[in-house]
Amino acid sequence: MASDLHFLAIPLLCPGHLIPMVDMVKLIAQHSVTVTIVITPRNSDRYGAVLHRAIASGLPIKLLQLEFPASDHGLPDGCESVDDLPTFDLSKNFFAACATLQKPLEEVLLELNPKPNCIISDKHLPWTFEVAKKFQIPWVIFDGMSCFTQLATHNLCVSNIHEKLTDSDMLILPGLPDKIRMTKSQLPGLFNPGNSTKAKELKSVRERVREAELEAYGMLINSFEGMESRYIDEFKKLKQGKVWCIGPFSNLNTNDLDRAQRGSKDSINNSHSCMKWLDLQSDHSVIYASFGSLTRLTPLQFIELALGLEDSNFPFILVVKGGSRTEEIEQWLDENGFESRVKGRGFLIRGWASQVLILSHRAVGAFLTHCGWNSSIEGVCAGVPMVTWPQFGEQFFNERLVVQVLGTGVEVGAQRVIHLGEEDAAQIQVKRDDVCRAAKKVMDEGKEGEDRRIKAKHLKRVAEKAIEEEGSSKFDLNRFIEDIRLHTIKGHVVG
Repeated sequence: MASDLHFLAIPLLCPGHLIPMVDMVKLIAQHSVTVTIVITPRNSDRYGAVLHRAIASGLPIKLLQLEFPASDHGLPDGCESVDDLPTFDLSKNFFAACATLQKPLEEVLLELNPKPNCIISDKHLPWTFEVAKKFQIPWVIFDGMSCFTQLATHNLCVSNIHEKLTDSDMLILPGLPDKIRMTKSQLPGLFNPGNSTKAKELKSVRERVREAELEAYGMLINSFEGMESRYIDEFKKLKQGKVWCIGPFSNLNTNDLDRAQRGSKDSINNSHSCMKWLDLQSDHSVIYASFGSLTRLTPLQFIELALGLEDSNFPFILVVKGGSRTEEIEQWLDENGFESRVKGRGFLIRGWASQVLILSHRAVGAFLTHCGWNSSIEGVCAGVPMVTWPQFGEQFFNERLVVQVLGTGVEVGAQRVIHLGEEDAAQIQVKRDDVCRAAKKVMDEGKEGEDRRIKAKHLKRVAEKAIEEEGSSKFDLNRFIEDIRLHTIKGHVVG
């Protein structure tokens, strides 16, 4: 029975990876599987409110807290998440610190009772494969990307068609159900690493991740049938069926308090004031603009974004995040008089935004997004059209899925990947006129705009059905749990 099973979940310590992992842990625990999630003290404080509420409700979830050796690796004390890094030049140090968790984790596993039947790990922690191999249990990857991205990545790795191209050369992504055109400069870092020393170091990390990925027992994905069915079917064939699409996770958060604190327990005050402001706005009138937990727009690029939203004349919510450059952005906001000019029409959030809660409000009519997968699928689940402004990683893949395959997005006009830590070199990639044009287009009341809204609303309904009792994601989750149960039984028989 499922109640005899015990899964160990190991997230990458980064909001864009930890948030969906926490959602997934709650989801699996709802199916009477005991789930232990590995976490560090600072992250336990940050995400603990949601987890402890789930535990208090009776879900069989356990927290395994490991000390994070930040200072041993040249990181500031308390730096336990990628978004805590003062500079992305320290990312190598951060991943080295993560890898040292292997030994204490193995020591705990020797004493853990019951022993886990599988390890579910973020794919960016390839050392967890060694742990699974040592304890002879399946290593299942949780990958926070779409099947569209998975298939595109695999086909590029096999074909290598990008290798002889210059950055500006256009290519058609090979072997996909749709004809998807991109330039080499828009491809993820695995295929487009850049030329800096840090880029070369990260290339070797990405290659190790890719090698480990090929050894995985299977893969859990935050996606659902009906959104990217053809890509899911192709990817499942490629992986001999060991792919389970069990999303969308954001729809599982039906409690407003969970929605408000999803990602940070401290965001509750921001949420309250933002919801009150949204209550005053007309239906579908507001553009919500946010770039996730890691994107750091330069002050010059932020100014173009802010002025473009102002020029559009639509009400908007703008999340202000500049990392080490936040002070410069705040200085401009103060000296330029931006906030006073848009008072009543523009709402600025400093710090963490309760995105799922905001997107679910009836006043939100569009989402200006960096196209991280969590944000993309949250936009889909909210049923709102998107303005796409990809930044790094696989985000240009997500843009193509949203704009070309789903037909619910408008491109702002970003031309190339900006690798984390290299924002200053990029300076201004998108101008205020581009932002204003895209905002007006996505909010357009003509036929084109209405078609996008109809498609977006349809996808919202499909997403809701996917997690219902007879839905495709519920089916895949049951299939996954049964697979691990049978694997465990076979292992005991052989043993």
